[in-house]
Amino acid sequence: MGLGDEKNQFKKRLRVLERKNRAMERGFTTHLRSDGLLIVKPKRRSFLLSGKSILLFACAFIAFKGLALAQVGQVTYDDRIAELSRGTIVEQAGAFVMQADPASQFVAQHLRTVLQ
Repeated sequence: MGLGDEKNQFKKRLRVLERKNRAMERGFTTHLRSDGLLIVKPKRRSFLLSGKSILLFACAFIAFKGLALAQVGQVTYDDRIAELSRGTIVEQAGAFVMQADPASQFVAQHLRTVLQ
């Protein structure tokens, strides 16, 4: 084994340690093995948006659309959406997102009975 091989192995070990060190900057957890050895592992990255939070947002948005639909009525709601769709690109996108769908109509139907 030559001097170049040892130098390459050293650089490789150094890169592994640097990668572990960067991972530990986000935090770490410790675990004590049965033989008494303390194992330190970096914390895993968590996603900013979990599936639960996306589902909760979607449900809240459908409830909001249902409430708006129940408050103003189907005809007025459709008129306002049609007016939005004739506006700027941003307003057209808003009209697309806010158009009445079966879920929001279902929510509106049940909210009308509660609101009256």
